[in-house]
Amino acid sequence: MADARPTAPTAPAGAPVPPTPPVPLSALLARDDLALRQLAGPTGPDVVIHWAHTSEMADPFPYLLGGELLLTAGVQFPDAPFPDTFFDSYVARVVAAGGAALGFGLAPVHDSVPDALVTACATHGLPLLEVPPGTTFSGVARAVWQLMAQARLAELRRVTEAQQSLAAAAAHADPVPSVLRRLAQRLGGHAVLYGPDGTGIAAAGRAPAPAVTEALRKLATVVRPATPPGQAPPAQAQTSQAPTGRAPTGQAPPGKPPTAPAGPAPARPASATDTADGVHLSAYALGSGEGFVLGVAAGRREGGDHTIASVGAVLLSLLTGEHHSGAGAARSSALVRLLLGATPEEVAPLLDTGDGRGDGTSGGERIVVHARPDRQTPDAVAAAALGTALGTPLVDLDPDGEVVRLLVPAGREPAPVPGWTLGVSAPAGAGGWPAADAQAARALARARATRVPLVRHGARPGLSELVPETAARAHAQALLAPLAAQPALTDTLRTWLSLHGSWDRTAVALGVHRNTVRQRVARAALLLGADLDDPDVRMELWFALRRS
Repeated sequence: MADARPTAPTAPAGAPVPPTPPVPLSALLARDDLALRQLAGPTGPDVVIHWAHTSEMADPFPYLLGGELLLTAGVQFPDAPFPDTFFDSYVARVVAAGGAALGFGLAPVHDSVPDALVTACATHGLPLLEVPPGTTFSGVARAVWQLMAQARLAELRRVTEAQQSLAAAAAHADPVPSVLRRLAQRLGGHAVLYGPDGTGIAAAGRAPAPAVTEALRKLATVVRPATPPGQAPPAQAQTSQAPTGRAPTGQAPPGKPPTAPAGPAPARPASATDTADGVHLSAYALGSGEGFVLGVAAGRREGGDHTIASVGAVLLSLLTGEHHSGAGAARSSALVRLLLGATPEEVAPLLDTGDGRGDGTSGGERIVVHARPDRQTPDAVAAAALGTALGTPLVDLDPDGEVVRLLVPAGREPAPVPGWTLGVSAPAGAGGWPAADAQAARALARARATRVPLVRHGARPGLSELVPETAARAHAQALLAPLAAQPALTDTLRTWLSLHGSWDRTAVALGVHRNTVRQRVARAALLLGADLDDPDVRMELWFALRRS
């Protein structure tokens, strides 16, 4: 048997490897229940398979997609003269089809693996496994699928942890550097944010060699949506990976300037990949439309890396779009003025400027929306996505991390959003936003209790408006004075009355046990000295609670 260890075969161009998690061949060999033994071909962690397939065809080429562990009992192998030529041709066809490895089953046809097959696999660099008589091909295939399921679960867990980590980094005081640092750590490489002019604004992770750094910078021009002033348009590129040592697909050869294509320039790809000196390069255009690009260089490429980098690109898109747009600058100015003592009425006009297109506001009025997701706890990314769906960048994730609050222009009536429960206030000017915030909170509690996707605060005038506001508040304060020191009783009574005395729906709205609701309502009735079964009493209390 030859001592040389050729490199593992790869699928030929045009024979795509199935989109399944790769399984190291060494993991399959480590299964004691299979008792597989490798007789020839390369070894090591880089030798992977994507699935298992059984075939007794003399030429399996037409039936392979690439990346398979091909299993055969040798039924098709002839006893005629010149078997060496047959085996060499057979293995060459398997390699040409992109087969990752060959498994030969002993018994009932052959008692041992033919020496000519071992030699052919060693020559062509195809891993050859001996499958003992007690191991079925179905058992081998099942083991491959089990390992694939484990790999998929590990990949999903890794991506989920990375998403949470990146979202937390985006909430730091220095969000852009924090996201880049976390991205570089998760991908085990170097991450850099390029500005619209192609210069690096921020970077994290160990810097690669100068040649790799320059290759990454050039790759960023492939996806940059705008041509920097004073520069020729860069050549277009495909999103597929270019071979090692070559320029990304579509780039001009070294030493020759790129030429702009005739006619309208095609749309730029959202991402592009390349390889330089064995380092994997990726570039992602940020969705802010300002020409920012995320570049990533890593020594290895694992399953889930593209998804993790894409999450980083989305977060950086939100961050760069927020801080470099006119509207973002106006909102930052409004925040600074509030911190320095300005009133909401003074800074509210700044929220209506920035893009020159208007936002549909009506005299500066806005609607407050409280939202809770139906399943998972909201994070910064989910909150930003909800803001996009409702057409507002003014989003706040409360300190408890359970409710998202939004300020929506009054001209954009919120509609139900799949996966969210919304409470919507009446339109209000800057001075009325605190009251609108309370309206939205009550509307959300009612929506959750009644299990509907959206509840709006009623803006219809009623009999209560016939009473002067000052007198109404004085009456409410006097009537509810016995509950003033116990706000939990006041909130429970308000919610209970709004839900027509339903213990269960009140418990759901407040997130407490129904017995707690009963105890609180009974305690409130005792302190107030009121009979809550009397509809007149309920009406008077509801009148007071609406003004408390």
